[in-house]
Amino acid sequence: MPRVAPVVLLTSAVKAALDLLVRSPSTPQGLVQRSRIVLAAAAGRTNQEIAGELRMPEVTVGKWRRGFASRGLDGIKDASRSGRPVKHGQQIVQRVQNRACQQPEYYSRWSVRTLAEDLKLPPSTVHQILAASGLQPHRIRTFTFSPDPDFESKLLDIVGLYLNPPENALVLCVDEKTGIQALDRTQPLLPLSAKKPRSWTNEYVRHGTQSLLAALEIASGQVVVHVKQRRTSVNFLRFLNQVVQAFPGRELHMVLDNLNIHKNAAAQRRLQRNPRVHFHYTPTHASWVNMVECFFSILGKQGLSQSVHKSKRQLKEFLLSYIAHNNENPRPFVWTKGPEKLQRIIEATKEYQAAHPPKPRKRRRAANTINN
Repeated sequence: MPRVAPVVLLTSAVKAALDLLVRSPSTPQGLVQRSRIVLAAAAGRTNQEIAGELRMPEVTVGKWRRGFASRGLDGIKDASRSGRPVKHGQQIVQRVQNRACQQPEYYSRWSVRTLAEDLKLPPSTVHQILAASGLQPHRIRTFTFSPDPDFESKLLDIVGLYLNPPENALVLCVDEKTGIQALDRTQPLLPLSAKKPRSWTNEYVRHGTQSLLAALEIASGQVVVHVKQRRTSVNFLRFLNQVVQAFPGRELHMVLDNLNIHKNAAAQRRLQRNPRVHFHYTPTHASWVNMVECFFSILGKQGLSQSVHKSKRQLKEFLLSYIAHNNENPRPFVWTKGPEKLQRIIEATKEYQAAHPPKPRKRRRAANTINN
């Protein structure tokens, strides 16, 4: 006796859900076809008519029609599958993890192939285990603990400026990018084309260097610069005058590193004559606190990494034009390290300083010592 196709009745909510599944571009194609089967069945069509319209076997139409009639929307969804059985047990996984965290004897780091050869395992297996474990032996990150005994107070002072600057005051991050080379290539560049990147010869000619003094106003992203051939105390003081003139009538809080020209007697005298200017020094070996380093990184990637300059004058003109273009549509710089991360950095720095106390300085011999 032939099987009778069940009658399909839809509520307005279920019909709307099926229509949405059919129209949505993100719905899997199999689920779209099953939704169409149910909609056609609700419209009174037979399984044979639906199969001819959707170009699929009649037995498939009957299967999903019965599934919806018995379980609703859950009846047209894929059943859960156990998936492929695990090929390697926990012992193999632990072997790969332990060995990946050890220093190899003949290499500076592990690669997938060298680690697989050492463990006598297929490279695909090692790669899967490393990816699932979040282990990346090919990567390395740099860090430097600050030996500054006032690390915490200086760090919190500067971060406080970033997050809550004083009223009617501007926060400026000041630093120098020295040794910017004017590099020229000995042969013409080959332009970008389909399937071929830009190309240049690996031979270059040095035409000298320039030093960029920059003050980043973090609230707006505006940058004041001074381009000179050398970094000297005189040039720094002239640059300070330029920055003060660029922001008239405003109190200026400047974040600087501990370079001698930032802290010498000439700089302190200039501070005394400019009561609107206040210096805030970053902790020793903590240049990451100064957000102008982020701007220097952007400048290096966008402007200098593939540039060609035939003279120092041309390099200077390029730097000034890049800054002018940046200042036409500046973007603010926002401090993103939260209190939890800062607390971890402070605690790790304290642990390092406790384990590595500063060494006492050796006394210098007197210059007039008489050798017997």
